Amino acid sequence: MIRTVGVDGFVISFGDKLHEASNRAALAFRAAIEDARIDGVLETSSTLVSAYVRFDPLACSHADLHLRLSRLIDAQDWAMAVLPQGRRFWRVPVVLGGAHGPQLALAAQAAGLTEAEAILSISQSRLRVQTIGFAPGMPYLGELPGAWDIPRKTDLNPKVPAGGLCVALRQLVLFPVETQTGWHHIGQTAVRVFDAQADAPFMLRPGDEVQFSPVGPQDLAPLFNAPNGGAEVEMMP
Repeated sequence: MIRTVGVDGFVISFGDKLHEASNRAALAFRAAIEDARIDGVLETSSTLVSAYVRFDPLACSHADLHLRLSRLIDAQDWAMAVLPQGRRFWRVPVVLGGAHGPQLALAAQAAGLTEAEAILSISQSRLRVQTIGFAPGMPYLGELPGAWDIPRKTDLNPKVPAGGLCVALRQLVLFPVETQTGWHHIGQTAVRVFDAQADAPFMLRPGDEVQFSPVGPQDLAPLFNAPNGGAEVEMMP
C-alpha cells in the first residue's frame, strides 16, 4: 500500500502488524529505492513494516514517482526479498538480572519461564535490528520466541540507564540515554548506541543482527572503557 505524506512524501506499507516478512520487505524495499537512484528522491528510511520516501516535487512529479514506486512494488514478492548488503553481526556483552536487570524475574514470569530459562532464551536469540526509533540510535530488536509476546508494564520505570536492555512484545530495546519506560528492564550493557561526536553517530543500522552474551556483574565496569562497550562486530555475507 502506498500512502501520500504531505506534498513531498510517500509511505509504502507491507503489513499492519510486525512480523519477519513485513520487516524484511520494508528493509529490502528501502534498499531497492536507494539502489535505483531515482531523480528527485531526497531521503529514505524504514520503520518496522514500512518504507518512507521524501522527494523534491520540483524535480520529480508526484504522479511519476507514484508510478515508479508502484512498478517497483510489483517487481517481486518483497516478503521473500534478499536483505540488503552491508549488514553486520554484533555480539554484545550484557549483565542479565540482579541489580542491573531488576525486572528480569517479572518478565520471565510473564513469559512462563524461570529466570535461568529466560537468560538462556535471550542469549540464544540472534535478533535483527528491525528499525531505529523513539530516541536517537535506539534499536528495536526482534523477534524473540513467542513466549516473549508479553505486554509492557502498566507503570513506568522512572529511570532506565543508557545501555539498559528492556523487553516486551517479542522485542528487545537498548536505550541510548537514561529514559523513563514501560518496558521491562532486564539487563545492562556498556554499549553506546548513540554518540553525537562519532563519525557514524548510530552504532547499529536497520538490518544488522545482534546476539547478547551474558557476563557477570563484575565484568561490566571495564567494558565501559572498551571500544563499542566490548561488543564484537563482523560483516555478514
